[in-house]
Amino acid sequence: MKWARIAFEGKVHAAEALNGKLKLADGRLIDGEEAVWLPPIQPRTVFALGLNYSDHASELSFQAPEEPLVFLKGPNTFIGHKGAVPRPHDVTYMHYECELAAVIGRQARNIKKEEASHYIQGYTIANDYAFRDYLENYYRPNLRVKNRDASTPIGPWLVDAADIPDPMNLQMKTYVNGKLTQEGSTKDMIFSIPYLIEYLSSFMTLNPGDVILTGTPKGTVNTAVGDEVVCEIEGIGQLKNTIIAKERKENSNAALYPGIHG
Repeated sequence: MKWARIAFEGKVHAAEALNGKLKLADGRLIDGEEAVWLPPIQPRTVFALGLNYSDHASELSFQAPEEPLVFLKGPNTFIGHKGAVPRPHDVTYMHYECELAAVIGRQARNIKKEEASHYIQGYTIANDYAFRDYLENYYRPNLRVKNRDASTPIGPWLVDAADIPDPMNLQMKTYVNGKLTQEGSTKDMIFSIPYLIEYLSSFMTLNPGDVILTGTPKGTVNTAVGDEVVCEIEGIGQLKNTIIAKERKENSNAALYPGIHG
């Protein structure tokens, strides 16, 4: 089953996919074009993986990590399917990153990887945009690169875990303005989803609504204002967004902290 959260006629609704339409909880059927798509879940703690595909680490001239490289993302950064992602005027490199997102469904603590699948509610798609101009250093990893407002589209569907029998063997593709620019497979992750659940739950409690963004394969390229970016993962769907220009006044804050640019 595929689930969504949408806004329609001034209210937020849960919806499910049915015969090419959205079925609301009150039984009404509407077209997807009539809805404003929201993130399919309201994320709690969001873990994001850096360099979890060796070919992506190589294209960025980094060594693949020997232990999961994890950072956290705030709720301010998530938007829904067909959302607009602002591109700051002062960045040179704004890279999309198509990622499989695993949503935790049960509280988990000290879970072995062999049991990890029982704690996953489902899967969705995230486009974890990276603003590489803001890459900082060991002591300030990925905060400004990965936590800008409205910079992480997620959705459109949350697909039940039972409907994805092998999440570690899904084809991933990204298109920019209709051109295929990234292609990979979740089988090439360095640290698998079961491994990550075992790793994270070994020192902290995972709760329902927590999300693990599992990294992106090789093939990220720069995007420009006006680009339409579509991330696709086999069995889950397509996540679409458009790049818009960011107002200059927000970036005046960067002048207050000139020393932290990488």
